[in-house]
Amino acid sequence: MSHTSAFVCGAIAVLSMSAQAAADEVSIDTAKTGEPISPYIYGQFIEHLGRCIYGGIWAEMLEDRKFYFPIDGEKPGWDMHTGKKVSYEGEGVPYEILVASPWQPIGPKAAVAMDKTAPYVGEHTPVITLDGSAGARGIYHPRLGFVKGKEYTGHIVLKAAQGVTKVEAAIMCGDGGAAPSVVTLPALQEAFQKYPLTFTANADTTDGRLEIRCYGSGSVAVGTVSLMPADNVEGFRKDTLALLRELNSPIYRWPGGNFVSGYNWRDGVGERDKRPPRKNPAWTGVEHNDVGIHEYMRFCELVNTEPFVSLNTGLGDAAMAAAEVQYVVGAADTPEGKLRAADGRPEPWKAGWWAVGNEMYGDWQLGHMPLEEYVKKHNAVVDAIRQVLPEAKCVGVGSAGKWSEAMLTNCADHMDLLSEHLYWQKKDDVLKHVEVPVDQIQKLADTHRGYRAELGNLAGKNIRVALDEWNYWYGPNIYGELGVRYFMRDALGVAAAMHTMFRNSDIFFMANYAQTVNVIGAIKTTQTDAFLEATGQVLKLYRKEFGQIPLTVKNDIKGVDIAAAWTADRKAITLGVMNANDKDVKFALKLEGAPIAKSAQGWVIQNSDAEAYNDEGHKDRVAIQETAVDLSSGTVTVKPYSITLLRLEN
Repeated sequence: MSHTSAFVCGAIAVLSMSAQAAADEVSIDTAKTGEPISPYIYGQFIEHLGRCIYGGIWAEMLEDRKFYFPIDGEKPGWDMHTGKKVSYEGEGVPYEILVASPWQPIGPKAAVAMDKTAPYVGEHTPVITLDGSAGARGIYHPRLGFVKGKEYTGHIVLKAAQGVTKVEAAIMCGDGGAAPSVVTLPALQEAFQKYPLTFTANADTTDGRLEIRCYGSGSVAVGTVSLMPADNVEGFRKDTLALLRELNSPIYRWPGGNFVSGYNWRDGVGERDKRPPRKNPAWTGVEHNDVGIHEYMRFCELVNTEPFVSLNTGLGDAAMAAAEVQYVVGAADTPEGKLRAADGRPEPWKAGWWAVGNEMYGDWQLGHMPLEEYVKKHNAVVDAIRQVLPEAKCVGVGSAGKWSEAMLTNCADHMDLLSEHLYWQKKDDVLKHVEVPVDQIQKLADTHRGYRAELGNLAGKNIRVALDEWNYWYGPNIYGELGVRYFMRDALGVAAAMHTMFRNSDIFFMANYAQTVNVIGAIKTTQTDAFLEATGQVLKLYRKEFGQIPLTVKNDIKGVDIAAAWTADRKAITLGVMNANDKDVKFALKLEGAPIAKSAQGWVIQNSDAEAYNDEGHKDRVAIQETAVDLSSGTVTVKPYSITLLRLEN
């Protein structure tokens, strides 16, 4: 926001903090174009963290369906020390962390024990001992959200010893007196069997429960349980998928993030009920392994996006990476392709982009090693990948400074893009809050231009940047671990960040907003609902309406960032105007080389309160509004705290 001169290549939209001139003018040179804006700039990122996937994208309602934690009837399943909700980094806003079993006994606590001798999955399986009394014994799962009249489906895997007369599952919709919905399991067996479940909720609640009730004598072992809304789409939440399709991101990075450096991809393939639950290697909570390669690749098909798979270069090695690549893209007669076919997918998937590690420069990363050793590991991993998939497009781990310079010096023949990550904290002043991403993204672009000029081995190469994690990251955490809320001020900053990438389109080839759902996400979910954040509205608008061929813009208006681009067919010019001021801004618009139409189609995201936000009760406090703009006077007026996108027909 502080710079006042043109950059090399791309569109120029200067956001000056100098005093506003008496007669402001914005000039667009329609003949001066930059490198086309890559569609991958609109990428997204999902990680196995908090409620991004489980509780966000994936439809499973049960928090520990494979019984990672023992059921002891003592701990209610939250804070590892006190059994209460806790605050993340002392920010004063609590969020829930699963650190003990949410399941509780029905009947005496001693009637539920964990069998480690022959567990169905994982390290142990709950066994319910019955004594022939008339009352039920069993287990129940609390804190479930149900919608009255909605259907829910799932299954239970269990075995019942002789003497067990009945096992039933029921959903209870709170204390409102609504009748439970009950399923009695047929033909109980002494070996593990899978029984389907279908329920209809009889009341609205956010505090419902699933009960498994057992009668008779003997014992019942419960292998695993699943419960989802019946309208789930192959295991994914229907409401979340609908919003993901609105974002229309062309590429999704997965599964991490820090998570990937401790992740064994083989835990996430095979029969879903038999995949082992694990402690999340990088974050809090449990990794259920319900979402692995098969689910992720199907997710990409469902939302019409490309996969961008992160490979483990932390605790993993070149052989692990090559095997994973072959599992995804190998023919059915290759060693890993045979395993994929046995798991239900004979045909290879199409996957071109591969992230070779994540943030390996950081000592917080599992498997962190000195830079001089990591460049060798990167090259070895890429060599192994290209033995399997010669055309693989590999993205190396970067961090502007010594690390990125060494990667470009030693690994330029082993990468197509270099990753960088940028996160920003809150500034109380709105103008400064918006200035931070503009300055940092511009500084990063200039740094990489410097590498191109200084490093002789880059001659003839075009290794551009994948900004594959970027966002504001500050409290409050409301939607689970790192589930921060976003405000109008953040929407302004996201627009300005995108403008800066547009005008540096020669450097930025890919960007992945982190992390799409709940975890610093553009989409937020509750137990029964989903909505777009203020930042999500901006991402949706620009992806749908902004042009592809950036134009040179001259602008010196305080607190205003402007970017412009031709559409791909050059039939229209799109103009993005971000106003971080608390008042209207009016400017004269000049198009060099093209006439200005008398009117323009437009879209506005605006709220006069910089702290305005969307939530489940008010999903459109910050939303896209269509408008028509009168340009007959040659001037444009934009509202306070607004993002305005105009389409000027040629």
